[in-house]
Amino acid sequence: MYAERASRLDGAVVWTRTVPTPASAAPGPVHPILPDGCMDLMWTNGKLYVAGPDTHAHPPGDTPAGAAARYDGVRFAPGAGPALLGVPAHELRDQRVDLADLWPAARVRALTGRVSGAADPAAALEALVLRHAADVPAPDPVLRAVARQLDAGRTVAATADAAGLGARQLHRRSLTAFGYGPKTLARILRLQRALALVRQGLPYADAALAAGCADQAHLSREMRDLAGTTLGAYAASANRETPQPSGSSATA
Repeated sequence: MYAERASRLDGAVVWTRTVPTPASAAPGPVHPILPDGCMDLMWTNGKLYVAGPDTHAHPPGDTPAGAAARYDGVRFAPGAGPALLGVPAHELRDQRVDLADLWPAARVRALTGRVSGAADPAAALEALVLRHAADVPAPDPVLRAVARQLDAGRTVAATADAAGLGARQLHRRSLTAFGYGPKTLARILRLQRALALVRQGLPYADAALAAGCADQAHLSREMRDLAGTTLGAYAASANRETPQPSGSSATA
């Protein structure tokens, strides 16, 4: 089961995913965790992790034999994670990294104990993030605006012009903020828009056009390239389980 809510941190989402024991789990496929342009700070099995920005799908995390598993996280808006975590996004691309590899180990041990001992780990994780955000520079507002414009379907060229950036400068700054260039981010956000419409019941062809794809075949190719599956397989699994956040595939 997956649940999320808006965070008090601008643009962020607080989420919890619970994996039941094998005996109580419903049969059937579970769709993969797809790229979404975001980074996550996560807690699971007594450890704090960071999920970097993905360029391809990840399978859901494995559940320990005979036991349920719980994952809690804060998902940052595209472009917001690097300022909070203190590391360029491209250094974490397609990775799941122990927070102690990024921050001082003693500090991470203290934070881990605080989250592990909380009645609501997700709320404790959010409180941790809010305290830390007050002590670090705000995310680059230009790149946050770039992400919003690309998510609205604007072209990379038009977005660069609106931001007052040349193509090379936008690409370089996008690597730091998002983990990849603006064209890749635009593709990922477009796929997410299309799949949101598919989950609402819109036919594939209509969802493709509404999201900005040339046609259904274009959306199908993007689905294969970025998600490693087909529209039909995704739609079948989406009817069984709410889509997971980018970070929820990490396990201890």
